[in-house]
Amino acid sequence: MKTPLAKPRKFVPENLEIRWEALAPLFSELKNQPLQSLQDLEQWLQYRSELDAVLSEDYAWRYIKMTCNTTDQKLAEDFQYFATEIEPKMASVTNELDKKLAACPYTDQLTGDGYRIYLRKVKKSLEIFREENIPLFTEVQLKQQEYQTIVGGLSVEIDGKTMTLQQASTRLLENDREQREQAWRLINHERLAKKEQLDTLFNELVNLRHQIARNAGFENFRDYMFAAMGRFDYTVEDCENFHHTIRDVVVPILQEFTREREDKLNVGTLKPWDMSVDPENRPPLKPFSSGEELIRKTEEAFNHIHPYIGQCIRTMRENKLFDVESRLGKAPGGYNYPLYESGAPFIFMNAAGTLRDLTTMVHEGGHAVHTFISADLALTAFKDLPSEVAELASMSMELISMDQWHLFLNDSTELARAKREQLEDALSTLPWVATIDAFQHWIYTHPEHTTEERKEAWLAIYNEFGRGFTNWETLEEAEMYLWHKQLHIFEVPFYYIEYGFAQLGAIAVWKNYLENKKEGIEKYLGALKLGYTQSIPEIYAAAGVEFDFSEEYVRGLTDFLRKEVKKA
Repeated sequence: MKTPLAKPRKFVPENLEIRWEALAPLFSELKNQPLQSLQDLEQWLQYRSELDAVLSEDYAWRYIKMTCNTTDQKLAEDFQYFATEIEPKMASVTNELDKKLAACPYTDQLTGDGYRIYLRKVKKSLEIFREENIPLFTEVQLKQQEYQTIVGGLSVEIDGKTMTLQQASTRLLENDREQREQAWRLINHERLAKKEQLDTLFNELVNLRHQIARNAGFENFRDYMFAAMGRFDYTVEDCENFHHTIRDVVVPILQEFTREREDKLNVGTLKPWDMSVDPENRPPLKPFSSGEELIRKTEEAFNHIHPYIGQCIRTMRENKLFDVESRLGKAPGGYNYPLYESGAPFIFMNAAGTLRDLTTMVHEGGHAVHTFISADLALTAFKDLPSEVAELASMSMELISMDQWHLFLNDSTELARAKREQLEDALSTLPWVATIDAFQHWIYTHPEHTTEERKEAWLAIYNEFGRGFTNWETLEEAEMYLWHKQLHIFEVPFYYIEYGFAQLGAIAVWKNYLENKKEGIEKYLGALKLGYTQSIPEIYAAAGVEFDFSEEYVRGLTDFLRKEVKKA
């Protein structure tokens, strides 16, 4: 399914049916095409890039449709067909094409930063490719889909109404403490009912992932993933230093905020259902009442920030590239999925009318702008962003967009409250990121662990970064399985530390924006326009910030943010 935004094709037939029988001749043509000059190579790369974009977009639509309705067996089968019949065959032939590129005598003559970045990734892919891993990748992908099916079907009954867990979680914002507790217990009872099923599924995933790593010559899946994800610009040790810095710098600030919350709520010891409600017992913020209103006001807000940014959302609205409201049978979470052939994205989320939903929309909107502004880069590979860069775009937009939140909340007191909640959330993101990342490091460097050992490891790590904020007495089982709600652990392992790095970058981008809005937004857009044609530190520098997670740098940013929280 192509959108009207897609450009005419030059290599792939316009009405090609995406089945392996139709794709194989195209891959064969690429494998056999002679590369007798630099011009031949550049054309070959363009053809390969076009095929990559077509297949990426086809896969995207299969995934989007499946997540929009996890109960439709046909949509699941369409996704599974790509995962089982196309991707395994693509993996092998892609490796052959990478070999052809690496061996071509004209490859060294390719100029431009984009090729420098792209070719280092190709080289690493060739190093870690193993034919025997192809069926394992397929098995992993199908098991990851199981997670979506399990959690996408969860619901609770409250006041005679069936609600998704996302809808029910809005009750945690209610002033009535009994209502909050009831909703929290119902949500967690529903999650815990699936704990054994999810534990079994995760054990299978860990075993498969470890085998993939061993096949590729790595001691563990963590080290394999650092190579597979192209983490050229930082190390395992850098991640561990980030964990320590967040523990020492950010956690004490959040403990201070927690004590203030405890004093204001005056409920004695804070329980998990006390952490989202307004500490002054004001009613929940209602920034919008429908998905349509959320989209329309986001477009207006983005237009005020910069006309190009507003145009991106308008184009998506006009082409129906949104599914934003929560409903039964819809997969959890939210995402912006780039459609590389069309040069546009699709935004998926589960809005239920909360401030958190507004933040999700502007976050995914930042990703969307990134997709649009990098769409004209020469190769699809140049648009395949590392998460550290992608999340800088989205998390910066969360903060920059606050300038226009009066469009959602016209009461000055409510607006100040919303901004404070957003800034506190930006800080509280950091320990949770450190927790999830440290937990994954433990999981995959202890691949033979038991389920019980995993519970103990989770509690030890969670205790280090955030257990002190809430009293979990008599709720130990729910605490033990908190990580089950983090879909990244099941579906995209090791994709999480990027949120921490990007959050620090986003705070710095916002600081620059407050000091000089015109220059700040131009640098932000300039960095996004680079796609992935420069290294991560170079892209951060283009945005006017540092790719740094030292204690000194983090302390400077958090001191700034703390002052802004007090102002709000």
